Amino acid sequence: MQLPKRDGDGYLADMNEWTPELGRMMAEADGYELDDRKWAHILKAREYFEEFGTVPPIRKFAKYVEEDQKELFDLWMTGPMKPITKYGGLPKPTGCV
Repeated sequence: MQLPKRDGDGYLADMNEWTPELGRMMAEADGYELDDRKWAHILKAREYFEEFGTVPPIRKFAKYVEEDQKELFDLWMTGPMKPITKYGGLPKPTGCV
């Protein structure tokens, strides 16, 4: 399977093309390892997006998944919402991520 078109930041050009397999392939192509916990965050972010129609800021997302915000940063070793939304086939987060 070939990766579909992505923008300069690695986000899907068409978020409707996303599948779980594609999300994992994108992470692998970027050399990014997704464990079960990270994958659970990706699925929760998709759930949030479907429910509210927007990508949550990290504070709201931490509450949504009932985890400490600092732990999320430690786990993802970066602003968590960027890889979560990228590999979840969601729009780029706006504002403070």
